[in-house]
Amino acid sequence: MGPLQLSSETQCTNPDMHYENPLYMAEDAGAADLISGGRLQLGISRGSPEQVIDGWRHFGFAPAEGESEADMGRRHTERLLEVLTGEGFAAPSPRPMFPNPPGLLRVEPHSEGLRERIWWGSGSNATAIWAAKLGMNLQSSTLKDDESGKPFHVQQAEQIELYRQAWKEAGHEREPRVSVSRSIFALTDERDWQYLGRDRYSSDQVGNIDEKTRAIFGRSYAGAPDELAAKLAEDEAIATADTLLLTVPNQLGVDYNAHVIESILKYVAPQLGWR
Repeated sequence: MGPLQLSSETQCTNPDMHYENPLYMAEDAGAADLISGGRLQLGISRGSPEQVIDGWRHFGFAPAEGESEADMGRRHTERLLEVLTGEGFAAPSPRPMFPNPPGLLRVEPHSEGLRERIWWGSGSNATAIWAAKLGMNLQSSTLKDDESGKPFHVQQAEQIELYRQAWKEAGHEREPRVSVSRSIFALTDERDWQYLGRDRYSSDQVGNIDEKTRAIFGRSYAGAPDELAAKLAEDEAIATADTLLLTVPNQLGVDYNAHVIESILKYVAPQLGWR
């Protein structure tokens, strides 16, 4: 892979597809992409563990017969992807209020190219492979199923490799994009050491996020810039991804988080060849 990319694209990450009406979502996403000048990068997923029991039922959704709730979320996703192609599917009224274009109608507004800027937030190897087959970019965060007992960054690198292999086998014409997320803090002043100094000793955490799923949560990275760059250079998933998403402590306010990001760009990114 080439140098890791740091970008200012308009990101919208991980709406829970259990709760989404695919047609409404296509309409809203198309509008947002047109307004942003085609800069929207839309991340979606099947969501995190629920705060309530079967919350999606309160939004009018239910799995079809024989479906699990995860199947329902993936069905919603597949329908969204179909609609975003811009192909017509709805028969026009013979007596419309306004003139229609010829043929079947599509959801409007439609934004050309948005279909290729959909990212799937994958927490397992299997869903990464599924996303590749459907032609979605891969967004792998700081949490995934613990599928081998190896360190988090190694498991994530293996997930990315399986995704790229499945993408190639699917025969897609374009190159996929892959992002990973990290909490990274360059300790450059007294505030940094006070707020985040203890993250120098962070390590992966393993536990059960529900009764069926053993998961691994990736460590944070913190240290003086040279020390931090050396640690990050050993992260196998960062090395194989093309995009890095930085997670920031938003409870510390906008000004401090701007400082956190600026410190990474100024002191760490140049040492690692990030651009």
